[in-house]
Amino acid sequence: MTPHTLTSLPSIAAIGADTIIDVRSPSEYAEDHIPGAINLPVLSDAERAQIGTIYTRQSAFLARKQGAALVAQNVARHLQGPLAHMQGDWQPLVYCWRGGQRSGAFATILDQVGWRVHLIEGGYRSYRRQVVAALYDTPVTHRIRLIEGGTGTAKTALLHHLRDAGAQIVDLEALAEHRGSLFGALDTPQPSQKMFETRLALALGALDPTRLTWIESESSKIGQRVIPPALWAAMSTAPRIEVTAPLPARAAFLGGAYADLIEDTEALQRNIDRLRPYHSAATIARWHDLAATADWKTLASELTADHYDPRYAKSQRRAPEQIALEDLDPQTLARTAKALVARFN
Repeated sequence: MTPHTLTSLPSIAAIGADTIIDVRSPSEYAEDHIPGAINLPVLSDAERAQIGTIYTRQSAFLARKQGAALVAQNVARHLQGPLAHMQGDWQPLVYCWRGGQRSGAFATILDQVGWRVHLIEGGYRSYRRQVVAALYDTPVTHRIRLIEGGTGTAKTALLHHLRDAGAQIVDLEALAEHRGSLFGALDTPQPSQKMFETRLALALGALDPTRLTWIESESSKIGQRVIPPALWAAMSTAPRIEVTAPLPARAAFLGGAYADLIEDTEALQRNIDRLRPYHSAATIARWHDLAATADWKTLASELTADHYDPRYAKSQRRAPEQIALEDLDPQTLARTAKALVARFN
């Protein structure tokens, strides 16, 4: 078995393992894990809780003995299942929470089979320290330019067109699985804060810091996920370009961007109710009526003009440069992205 000390996030790839195996429980894995790792738990969540109870209420010896039996059973199941097709030259990288008994037990058995096994010293905790160092302790040195604009100005779509035109981007809303507004929740739950940070560290690490990176301007939170301080500091001082478009074009664009919400009228009604602290009862009732009668363009126009735009005007400083678009059609956004790439890259 070969132990490895992580000195940076890219050092994981430098190990050269064929498969990264997270042997922690499914709930630990779901909260966060090394990108690309598969979960082959040596103890399930219930088994881990059971062994912990034995340890605290009975004895450490009994907990270790019963834990070893469960680990052996689970490792046998993995050997006969997901690992059954692995050949003799396969090289796994194994880690648990802190590089202790769980990964050690699994790695010992794999080593006895004859595979060349790699271990991460300190386990997941050592990996997490690298993520924290990248996003909390070290300034982000990437050259960043922000795209900002009111609700419905197709900022995310423009960001994707910039990527298609060859620019570097970071799509924070995709990483956070949220569209960044009160109505922005998706059908899937957001990743944990730790998983969001893992995705972000991976995305930043894959970029060339000497090239310009485009990011959509956001508040410090995207849904329930918080932008880590190092990136937030870099975004707060980055130059900005503001996108503007006529209200009818924005309303039409929102109808397509939020098509899933339109189909779920109950969720839409709940979101409208969340605006009650900010608007009169008559206004909320009108928006409910517009939703009930499927008058989406009028609803989008009024929400944009009466709710989002006033808040955007108060919270956003004026960008040094504006791009005024007459429409938000894909062809217009593609031409705009190509012009921006030609100018700034």
